[in-house]
Amino acid sequence: MAWEWEQIIVDSADPVALGRWWAEALGWVVVDESEEIIEIRPEPDRMPGLLFVPVPEGKTSKNRLHPDFRPDDQEAEVARLLSLGARRADTVRDEQHWVTLLDPEGNEFCVLGERKH
Repeated sequence: MAWEWEQIIVDSADPVALGRWWAEALGWVVVDESEEIIEIRPEPDRMPGLLFVPVPEGKTSKNRLHPDFRPDDQEAEVARLLSLGARRADTVRDEQHWVTLLDPEGNEFCVLGERKH
């Protein structure tokens, strides 16, 4: 059986606003949008994408799944994401090579430091 990873669904209080935030943060494009949903992808025909859908309940605990990103320059990328509206979720501890941030709705994601070989 062949599988193609189509997308990840992201529950959201304001799907269009959150989807637009992630599109800007990732440099992705909007491929579908209505008043209630928005789908973004790295490129129009490249998957997987992220599909943001409305849910009535708010986020109540830590995400069970979160993305990690490894930029060329961790410090610059953290600063850029903070300027877009992300918030810090924790402080960096000794020997910790990642920074945990929260998107505008409080979903966790990590910005990793340089890969240790």
